[in-house]
Amino acid sequence: MAEHSIEAGLSADCLPNHIAVIMDGNGRWAKAKGKARVFGHKAGVEAVRKTVSTANRLGIKALTLFAFSSENWRRPEAEVSLLMELFMTVLSREVKRLHKNNIQLRIIGDKRRFSQRLQDKISAAEKLTADNTGMVLNIAANYGGQWDILEAAKKLAQHAIDNELDLATVTEQDLESGLSTYGLPEVDLLIRTSGECRISNFMLWQTAYAELFFTEEHWPDFDESSFLNAVAWFVTRERRFGCTGEQIQALLK
Repeated sequence: MAEHSIEAGLSADCLPNHIAVIMDGNGRWAKAKGKARVFGHKAGVEAVRKTVSTANRLGIKALTLFAFSSENWRRPEAEVSLLMELFMTVLSREVKRLHKNNIQLRIIGDKRRFSQRLQDKISAAEKLTADNTGMVLNIAANYGGQWDILEAAKKLAQHAIDNELDLATVTEQDLESGLSTYGLPEVDLLIRTSGECRISNFMLWQTAYAELFFTEEHWPDFDESSFLNAVAWFVTRERRFGCTGEQIQALLK
């Protein structure tokens, strides 16, 4: 079989359908600058905006951002409170921009622990964008991969109790139907910033066959070029021919 050239092989078809990002390093970025951790979290918001915009322009079908894990509640109370307020502020400010760009917003995770005020804002944001047909943006908040699988298993068990399911015939697809990301493609590319090389209980089921990209960059420094280079790396891994961030950039809409 003839080898594909970069030019012949590089097209939107070779891009990942679903990209997940562990946004790590806000605190370390701030500390390196002699600032409080909150300074890093606020700077990270701009990196989110750039990543969402770039993914949408590339035509990525789904983007999932790990904003707040179920383990993050162990952080100092003042920092957690600040993160919740920042979440509400950003949600209120950005949802209209997402809607204008035909992006569907979903908040995945156990939302019951959030304040009623935040739950109401989440519900309103999801409702506003529910009929949008462009990229799906998942914000994983109070999320854990084990929690996600456990909730799916509980749903299966309830179906069995209600005599709606024969456990002897249960398939992987049956369990998958109870996950928070059901209906979306499995994750093709998982990106983690700030040099940590672990997935930290994030989308354990969905990343079973994902390519894992780790970068030393802290999240606030992660920009359009960083994202395009990660996608270019993925193309190299998947298609076995090299390309550059500039070539991926040429696919931006």
